[in-house]
Amino acid sequence: MHEAARLAHSGALHGTIVGADEQTGGLGRQGHNWHSERDAGLYVSFILRLPVAASDLPVVTLALGLAAAEAITRTAGVACDLRWPNDVLIGERKCCGILTQLHGPAVVAGIGINVNHVSLPDEIRHLATSLRIETARDHSREDLLGNLAAAVAAFTGILVDDGKEALLRLFENASSYVRGRRVVVDGTLVGTTAGLDANGFLILKKDDGTEVPIIAGGVRPAED
Repeated sequence: MHEAARLAHSGALHGTIVGADEQTGGLGRQGHNWHSERDAGLYVSFILRLPVAASDLPVVTLALGLAAAEAITRTAGVACDLRWPNDVLIGERKCCGILTQLHGPAVVAGIGINVNHVSLPDEIRHLATSLRIETARDHSREDLLGNLAAAVAAFTGILVDDGKEALLRLFENASSYVRGRRVVVDGTLVGTTAGLDANGFLILKKDDGTEVPIIAGGVRPAED
């Protein structure tokens, strides 16, 4: 993402993709580490120049989640779930993370997908998975990248051409976490999800009936 940001500030064109075979300092949202095994995953950053307002950056993140899920399904034949705002899941385990940053007029979007990881570290094995673990076969990272680039163009195109309301409807339909899901946010705030607001933020209905927008935070299933 650092290299993509440098290129963005240098005027790199919309759609430019920067990739790596390995990340030695993989970074996720809120500074979380991302396990990035060499030659096993797809680690790319897209430079996007979209005619949208800076306030629409959260919706761009949702568009990228839809794109990653579609690319994974096309490549590996497995269905994905989307956990607001930026996690792509197979079942309840994460296989893809997304981080978006604004650099002047450009969005730099980092997308990391676990592809051919045979195993994962013990401390994250219950939380994360890979396409190979789920399907018991290797997958072409090149094919996945091609499908991802096409899907990014398609879903950001929907945002630009049809507006964020259309994009939010697509995300809500693709995610089991957006409505009617009992969740905990950052380990403290508990409630039931009640859709997305006009800005793409998650609405949480607390047990006292009040509704609050979740601007940022880690959303996880609540324990019964």
